[in-house]
Amino acid sequence: MTIPPPHDVRESEPGAELRDVLAFDDGGTLRLLLAPAGQDICVRGVAVGDEGPGQPLDRRIVLAVGPPAASADAADPVREAARRGACAVVLRDTEGVPAAPEVLAAAEESGIALLARAAWADWTDTAALLRSALSFVEAGRGEAAAATADASAGGLAALASAIAESTGGSLTIEDTRFRVLAHSATRPEADGVRRSTILGGRVPEWRVAELRRSGILRALWTSQDVVHRPADGDSPERLIIAVRSGSEVLGSIWAAADGRALSARAAEALRHGAEVAAPHLVQHRLRESGAVRRRDHAVRGLLYGHGDRRTHAWSLGLSPEAPCAVVVAERDGGPRAPADRVLDVLGLQAASYHPSVRVLRDGDRLLVLLPVESGREREALGLARELDTLATSIPGSAPVWVGAGSVASSALRAAASYEEAGLVVRVLRDRAARGREPHGGESHGAQPAPVRWAGAAEVGPALDVLRVLDAVRPVWEAGSGPVHDLVRTDLATGGELVRSLAAYFDASGDVARAARRLVLHPNTLRYRLRRARERFGVDLDDPDTRLLITLAVRLTG
Repeated sequence: MTIPPPHDVRESEPGAELRDVLAFDDGGTLRLLLAPAGQDICVRGVAVGDEGPGQPLDRRIVLAVGPPAASADAADPVREAARRGACAVVLRDTEGVPAAPEVLAAAEESGIALLARAAWADWTDTAALLRSALSFVEAGRGEAAAATADASAGGLAALASAIAESTGGSLTIEDTRFRVLAHSATRPEADGVRRSTILGGRVPEWRVAELRRSGILRALWTSQDVVHRPADGDSPERLIIAVRSGSEVLGSIWAAADGRALSARAAEALRHGAEVAAPHLVQHRLRESGAVRRRDHAVRGLLYGHGDRRTHAWSLGLSPEAPCAVVVAERDGGPRAPADRVLDVLGLQAASYHPSVRVLRDGDRLLVLLPVESGREREALGLARELDTLATSIPGSAPVWVGAGSVASSALRAAASYEEAGLVVRVLRDRAARGREPHGGESHGAQPAPVRWAGAAEVGPALDVLRVLDAVRPVWEAGSGPVHDLVRTDLATGGELVRSLAAYFDASGDVARAARRLVLHPNTLRYRLRRARERFGVDLDDPDTRLLITLAVRLTG
C-alpha cells in the first residue's frame, strides 16, 4: 500500500482527538506509552520522518522511522518533533524490551505523546491506519453527514443499513475480491443473485465473470462516480460505486432495487456512503494484513528464538508445551517464476496437511511448523516426503530440497528442530554436489537422481560434521601455515589440487580409486600429490596434516 503524501490532511481542518485516533486501532498496531498532556490533544495530520528541517509539524503525529523506543538514541527525534510542534511521536517497538528511560524522559519534558508501533507491523500500514482514523473522525462532521456518521460508528453493518434506508434499496458492501463485508436486510422480493451472494458470503464466480464480460467491472474500477446498471430480466436495477482511498480502490457498494424503486437521492447517498465507508475498508484491510503479519512474526519468533516464545506460541493457537517439528523446503537455482510457483504450491499443500500447521515463506525457503501428537513422531518426515513428491511433479519447476527436523519437546524449543531441518537440507545439497548418495560409495554407470528429502536420522552423523565445520570455520579463516598457503593459492588458480586432495581423502588414500572418480590417470594424481608435498611442504602421511586438509577441503567446498 502506498503511503499518501502528508499534505492529504490539511492543517486548516479541525483535526481529531488522540483518544479517537487510538480508538480506531482495533488491531493492536499502536500502544500508548506516555501522554503528558492527556489524550484529548488535537491531531491534525500525519508526518513520515522529519519531512525536512524547514517543515513545521504543527499538531501532527510523526512516524519516527529511525531508532526503536528501546534505544536511548530515539530521545533526540522525540525532542526535535516536539520543538517543531508535533503532538505525538510513534517509535518502533522492540518486543520484550521496554522503552529507554531517556526516551520517556524526553517525551515527558517536551510534553509530547509517545506511542510504540508493534514489532509485527510496518510503517506503511501504520501511516494508512492513522490517516484513516483522521478521515473517519472527519467524516462525522457536518449536518449532512450526521445520520450516516452515527451509523458508521456502529460499524459496516450499521452503515449498510443507513445507506440502504437513504437509497431505498438493498445494500451490500464488498471488498475487491467480492467478499461481502456487510449487508442490509434482505427483503422477500430479493433476486436470486443477492440471496446466493449473502448466503455464500461472496459474489458467485459466474456472476463476477458476467460482470467482467459486460464491462461493468471496468467501469466500476475506473469511474470516480456512481455506475448505473439498468434492470435486466429478473435482475433489478442497481447503482454501484467504488470505495476509494485516494487513487486506491478498497471495495464497492451495491444498491439493488429489490421490490421497489430506488429513491431520487440514491446516487448522492451512495457517494457520501463511499466516503464514510473508506476508513472502515482501510481498517478491514489493515486488520487482515495485520493478522498475517502477527502470525508470521510469531512463527519467526519461535523458529529463530526471538522475543517471548511463550507468547508467540499462544498467539498461534498452540500450547507452549506441545511437541512440534519443523520442515524446511528450500528452492534450488533456476528460473525465478517456476521456483516461486513451486514454493507457493508447497505452502498450500503444507497448510492443508493439518489444521494446526503454520507455514511461513521466507525468501527462497518455506518453513513449516508442525505440532506433533504422541505416537506420530514421524509425521514430519511424511510431510517432507509428500512435499518432495509434489515438487517433482510440477513441470518446469526448479529443484527443491526438503529437510525434516527431529521432534522438539515443546513449541518453546522449535528453534532446535528448525536448525536441524536446515542442516539436513545442507547435507542433501552437499551430497548432490559431491555426487554421493546418502550412504556414500562409488557409483558405476548412470548416476541415480539425488535424494532431495530426508530427516535427521536419514543423514546420520553428517549433521554433527556440519556443526563441527561451522564451529571451526572462524579458526580456519584466522589461521596460517603450509596447509592454508596450499588451499588459498590453489583456489585462486582454479582449485585443481584441492579437488584432487578431496577425492584422494574420500577414497581413503586409494590412488587408483580416486583417479577413477577424477577421470585421471593414476600417475597424474600421484604427480599432483607429490607437487603438494614439494611446493607447500605438507606431509600427507601425517595424521594431523591430513585432518587439517580434510577440514580445509570441506570448509572451502
